[in-house]
Amino acid sequence: MLRLAAALGATATAGFLATDLLTPADPPAAPADPPAAPAGGPQAQAPRLRSSAYRLQPMTAYAPPAYRRAIPPVRQRPFLGFSGVGRSVVLTFDDGPDPRYTPDILETLRRHDCRAMFFVCGEMAVDNQDLLRRMAGEGHVVGNHTWSHPLVPKLRPSRIRDELGSTSEVVERALGAAPLWYRAPYGAWNRYSFEIGAELGMEPLAWTVDTLDWTEPGADAIVRRALDGVAPGAVVLNHDAGGDRSGSVAALRRYLPALLDAGYRVTIPPR
Repeated sequence: MLRLAAALGATATAGFLATDLLTPADPPAAPADPPAAPAGGPQAQAPRLRSSAYRLQPMTAYAPPAYRRAIPPVRQRPFLGFSGVGRSVVLTFDDGPDPRYTPDILETLRRHDCRAMFFVCGEMAVDNQDLLRRMAGEGHVVGNHTWSHPLVPKLRPSRIRDELGSTSEVVERALGAAPLWYRAPYGAWNRYSFEIGAELGMEPLAWTVDTLDWTEPGADAIVRRALDGVAPGAVVLNHDAGGDRSGSVAALRRYLPALLDAGYRVTIPPR
């Protein structure tokens, strides 16, 4: 019992520190992705996995010292940005991995020695696990963006768990570790998604700057929105799948060096 109490205490402390580093804010009012856009590519036909067989190790009195499997606090809103990190920004990419665009984005990040976050859809990840391994191998964070990119508030809790659990299973099989972050498609969260995400050991992350690249406006517009909207601690939303992302690829090549020249440091969450 004493060991269990110590484990719970460590979990509460970790949650407090994470809250101190990250600043929650209300989620965006409008969807960030086009509702009709599929995940894209032939991989979208891959069979969905059931999450019933997927279990994270439960927290017990005999848990190892690093309590990474302990359930974090259940949030009521997602984190939007970071506080106390100086001129740092986080770049995020949703809906992939897509072999048509993700490798070019990874190459641009590698060229500038920057790390980013990739929120992957399970139906894309299951047939592109080599890209998952490349992401992790190059120091990027692989997050959970559900299996099939549904509108989460319209789903039953069991379906939400299936969407998140199946994707976490694919990532864990490929990388040896389950995702620690997740993002709701369209920026649409509900109470069940926060609870199930916490059950699976993940924290919710939204964004501060929407480049609107999902509308395929062209590289010029994406670059302008990224540079005009960025500020210290911002989280920038981009996409590497779900449509024609050639504009997103071209825009990153331009605005990433501009951010670095302006004194920004591109980083990943401290978790």
